[in-house]
Amino acid sequence: MTVKPVAPIATFLTNETTAYVLKRLAQAVLVIFLVSILSFFALKLSPGDCFTELLQNPSTPKKVVTDLRARLNYDQPVWNQYFLWLSSTLRGDLGVRCQGLAPVTPLILERAGNTLIMAIASLVTTWVIGIPLGIFCAVRQNTWSDRVVQFLSYAVQGFPSFILAIFLLMFAQNSSLFPVGGMTSINYSDLSLLGKILDIAHHLVLPTLTLTILSFASLQRIMRGNLLDVLRQDYIKTARAKGMPEHKIIYVHALRNAINPLITLLGFEFASLLSGAFITEFFFNWPGLGKLILQATLEKDVNLVMAGLTLGTLMLVIGNLLADLLLKAVDPRIKLDSRD
Repeated sequence: MTVKPVAPIATFLTNETTAYVLKRLAQAVLVIFLVSILSFFALKLSPGDCFTELLQNPSTPKKVVTDLRARLNYDQPVWNQYFLWLSSTLRGDLGVRCQGLAPVTPLILERAGNTLIMAIASLVTTWVIGIPLGIFCAVRQNTWSDRVVQFLSYAVQGFPSFILAIFLLMFAQNSSLFPVGGMTSINYSDLSLLGKILDIAHHLVLPTLTLTILSFASLQRIMRGNLLDVLRQDYIKTARAKGMPEHKIIYVHALRNAINPLITLLGFEFASLLSGAFITEFFFNWPGLGKLILQATLEKDVNLVMAGLTLGTLMLVIGNLLADLLLKAVDPRIKLDSRD
């Protein structure tokens, strides 16, 4: 008797979206592998390592440094070190830090989570402000309100992020409305669950405001330009000639096509969540991933740097894939295979 394949499995294997996702994931494995090789050898072949300062200290016994180097496989050839790191990473073990031999995995996850909290809050507020403002300006093109918004957008877009951070820190010091820095208060551990959430949100206001002010300007300008281009299309003119209500033309027909290019930007913004907030983390003393990776790079802590770079590459790949899938969901006419 011939056994026929189960229908759901056959549908799964032949589905266009599934095939595209599997193809992109296969490409992602290759990209992450190549990035890991380049990053690892760039770190290893640069002068010095994380034990250089210890060796320069006369009070440090040489045997201690020799034992530490052997424990972290620093006495092996570079290729052997890479494959040992790769095999360990594939098992889910990111190794230990040079300083104190603390495990890398929980530290990376904690700091990445902190950065994600700040970056996602900024992303949400940026889109909540930028998209409606872009629509508002497109509908009121060349009015005084549109000109004011465009002037402010150009001014804000060229404003250095560290200057804005300093201004907000000065405001926090003088007004006492917001915490000057950090992620939690001193009595954080004594608070209830709701109190802890509100405490983190209170500390999050100024860092989020910094990232939002710097990001919404370009987003609203792109939204405005896209919507104006769509409103000039023939099918929009035809809809107006037929007497269709203006709000339906804008928010049902035009907006759907105008927002498609912005969905692609989500991929790049998602990919930059863990790296784009470094300056903000530094000025507001936010315990995020950016500060940790910078410190690890200065200390030549290979395991920690490699964990951060690998995570960033993974976010880039996932972000681009999510952008394509979101674009397909918004506009079913788009063929995913044509985007390769």
